[in-house]
Parts: sequence; structure tokens; C-alpha cells
Amino acid sequence: MNFKGKRFVSSESVTEGHPDKVCDQISDAVLDAILKDDKMGRVACETFITRGMVVVGGEITTKTYVDVDSLVRQVVKDIGYTHAKYGFNYETCAVINVIGRQSPDIAQGVDTGGAGDQGLMVGYASDETPELMPLPLQLAQRLSMRLAEVRKKNILPYLGPDGKSQVTVEYHDGKPVRIENIVVSSQHTEEILDKSGHQITEKSRREIIEAVITPIIDKRLMDKNTKIYINPTGKFVVGGPQSDAGVTGRKIIVDTYGGVAPHGGGAFSGKDPTKVDRSAAYMARYIAKNIVAAKLARECTVQLAYAIGVAEPVGLYVDTHGTGLVADESLVKIVRSLFKLTPKGIIETLKLRAPVFRKTAAYGHFGRAGFAWEKTDMAAALAKKAGAAPKAECDCCCC
Repeated sequence: MNFKGKRFVSSESVTEGHPDKVCDQISDAVLDAILKDDKMGRVACETFITRGMVVVGGEITTKTYVDVDSLVRQVVKDIGYTHAKYGFNYETCAVINVIGRQSPDIAQGVDTGGAGDQGLMVGYASDETPELMPLPLQLAQRLSMRLAEVRKKNILPYLGPDGKSQVTVEYHDGKPVRIENIVVSSQHTEEILDKSGHQITEKSRREIIEAVITPIIDKRLMDKNTKIYINPTGKFVVGGPQSDAGVTGRKIIVDTYGGVAPHGGGAFSGKDPTKVDRSAAYMARYIAKNIVAAKLARECTVQLAYAIGVAEPVGLYVDTHGTGLVADESLVKIVRSLFKLTPKGIIETLKLRAPVFRKTAAYGHFGRAGFAWEKTDMAAALAKKAGAAPKAECDCCCC
């Protein structure tokens, strides 16, 4: 982040058992099931979850069949809602299927290779972490993943599937220097409550710090003034769909860059790759990450914009936030020459007809290995092209 002076930046994450994330995973599990047998299937799947009930709807056009009831129950089971003590049970919940077909008015524009919707999509990268992601979000995501790990491995058997984390990092002149505070909230059983029944015990609080925070957070980023909050309301027994309804696509900032970068507004989960809300956001990340990996900038934001039924993007900009080695306008031209930016080109480049999407639906779509849009295989080509590009204007005092 290229700014002067002191600034505090916060990002949050949620576990796979958070109601909204349960919905994202169900929607993407439906998408994967269709793509497995019908790579050209059109999917816009939405899920709603509440006490004792899952509703799956949306518009799907496919040649294959998906047993939605069984699929929903398997996802909920995998997440960990396997007992009434967590307020939700995969075996006893109702599953309602209200899926319809894609509108023919939309299909006629997409069939010819055009974008499945209008909108703008944003990609971002920063050199402040090895993953080229913002540090506050990367730490928050890892804490949430660790919460799930210690629960599933029975390290802390009293934890439930629902949980959240939040990290606030202090920056000086754009560089992260320390952690101001850490928040970890996790659903749990009543066994760790104190005699009052309103607070978790100090022993369990220490156990959560030692099992979840200590293995993840670098001690060098913490000092005597770093504040740690564990279940700050006191207890978190009632969680998951029993306490909050969930909906697909309601954690878009958690899914992307933790609020450090702008967001185009469109959600990802449950959408096949003809929907540029998803595929173009992946391409924008791919471009931004490769620009930073090529050391052409320390920070980069890429925005793509599309019109429904039109193949080529109607808008493209690159912003290196004053850190670029070449002019941003030159990078726009280089990007257009090296990257296929039509929906068809994006799908081919990033291999988006494969059933890989359920894995994206928890702990962020970016900053994790194993996805094509996280590769830096275009960095060398970018660096070579940029070698002949005009240099960015220097604002230092020595020129």
C-alpha cells in the first residue's frame, strides 16, 4: 500500500461453517457436479440456509443430472454440522430444490461468445507477502483455516464449525510493521463455560491462543501492546444457521482482498465461467499478480469491464499506485497484447471448465496455491515487453 505516514488496516475472514460460506460451498458444489459431466453447462446457483432448512435455487441449463438433496447433505456433513449440539444436522435438515433454467434472452448473447453479464471486475496484488496478497487478509484467512484444522483434528474438540477471525495491521509509509489487534471468535459447546454460564474459562481462552494464534502469527509482528480478543461477547454456543441465516455471495470482501482493494460488486460462487463476475475477476488477479511478480510494480490494481453479449472488454485500466517501473498506460497496452480478455479466452487460459470451484468457496479465492489464476507464468513475458515500454515518471528528488 503506497501511502505516507501511519495507517491501520483491518481484514476479516470466516470459517467454512459460517452460514454464508456454507451457502457458497453448496452453490459451488452444484456447479462442480455439473461441470464434471457437462463442461458447457450454464449455472447460476443460489443457496439460502436457515434453522433446519436449505433452499437451493437459481437458473441452470445442463444435459446432466445432479442429485441436489444428496449433494447438499454431503457438503453440510463435510463442513461438520453432524450433531444437534451445533444447532444444525445434515441428516435432519430439510432440502428444498427450486432450480429453473437460464433465460433464453441471456443465452442468445452468451452462445456467441459474449459476456454473460455487464459489470466491472477488479484484481489486485502486492509484494508485502509471498502470496502477493495484503498481509491483514492473509493472516485472517490462515487463522480461520487453523480454527477448522484444530476442530477437525480434535486438538480443540469443543469447537464448532462456525467461526470468524480479524486482524488489524499497523503500517508505516506503506510497510507493515506490527499487529495492533487479533480477534478470534469460534462456536463452542457449553463444556468450556465458567460457573456463571456467560463466559468461556480462562483455560479455554489460553488453549485457543496457543492452538490457533501462536502457530500462525509471527512473534516479530506482535508486541506488548498487541491486543488479543477471544470470543469477545463471552460465549458463542449458538452459532451456524441456528443463529444466522446464510446466503450465497454475501462474503465478497472475504473472498477477495479484505477491503484493501476495490470490489466490482459481483459475487463468485455458484456461477459458471461464462459469468464474467467470476472469470474476469480471476483474470484480473492473474494479470495483477504477474505484473508484481515481474517486479514491474510493488502494488497493482487491474480493472476489467464488460457489456452483456459483447466479447471484448469495454474497459481496462492498470493502476500501480505510484510504484510502477513503466507508465500505467504502457502496461494497459502490454496487457492487451499478451492476455486473452474475452470470456472464451479467459476460460481457455485459466482452464475454467474444470470442476475446481468448491475449493475456492472457503478461505478466499486468491492467495492460495493450486489455482491457475495464481500462477506467475506470464511474469517473464511481461518483463520482456515492458523493457521497451516508456518509463514511469520519477518523482524523486535526485533526478
